[in-house]
Amino acid sequence: MGGPLTVAADRLAPVRAGSLGILGGTFDPIHIGHLAIAEEAREVLGLERILFVPAGVPPHKTDRPISAPAHRLAMVELAIAGNPAFEASTIELDRPGPSYTVETLELLTERARADGRAADLVFILSVEAFRELRSWRHPERILELARLAVVPRVGYAEASRALLAEHFPGHEDRAVFLDGPRLRMSGSEMRERAAHGRSLRYLVPDAVATYIGDHGLYTDPLWRKN
Repeated sequence: MGGPLTVAADRLAPVRAGSLGILGGTFDPIHIGHLAIAEEAREVLGLERILFVPAGVPPHKTDRPISAPAHRLAMVELAIAGNPAFEASTIELDRPGPSYTVETLELLTERARADGRAADLVFILSVEAFRELRSWRHPERILELARLAVVPRVGYAEASRALLAEHFPGHEDRAVFLDGPRLRMSGSEMRERAAHGRSLRYLVPDAVATYIGDHGLYTDPLWRKN
C-alpha cells in the first residue's frame, strides 16, 4: 500500500469528459517547465482541460517580491495561446487575501455542481510541494476535493503513497505519481537570468520573453541573488 502508484508516459488514458487539471503557482514568470508538466498530466491522465491559476497572494512565498498580478496573468495567457486544452483563470487573483488551494478547489467544485455535473478535479503539484502538504490549509479537504498528480523534480527525492498513509490515512488512493517530465527549471532561475540581462530564449515561450523585455520585468537589482 505504501509504494508509489506511478503513471508511465506510455500508458495514455482516454479523455474523461469534464475532467479538469489545476496547475497553480505564482508564474513569475511562467516557463516551459510549467507547460511541459501540464501537457504531460493532460495526456497521461486523460484530462479534458488544464486550468492555469496564478496565485493572488501566495501564502508560502511572503519572503520575496512578486510581480503585479496583471503581468503574471498576461504571461500565462501568452504562454498557453494556441493550446485549446489550456485555460487561464483569475479565480485566485479575484479573491482577496492569501490564495489557499482548498478555497480554489471548493469554488471549482461549486461551479461544477451549478452546471449540473460532478466535479472531476486533479491538482497538479511538484514532489517538493507534495511533501509539504501537511503545512497547507485543510489538507484532508484538499484530498477529498481533488486527486493529486505529483510531478518529479530534479534534486528532490521521490515520494509515494506512504506519506498519505502516514499522515492522511484513508486517502492513499488520492494521488498518482507521474514519471516525468524531469526538467530542472524554476521561476527564480528565470528571474535571476533576466535581472542579469541574460537571455530567456528556449526557457520561456518567445511571447513571454518579449513581454518581459517590453515591460522591463525583473530589471530591478532586488531580483538578483548575487
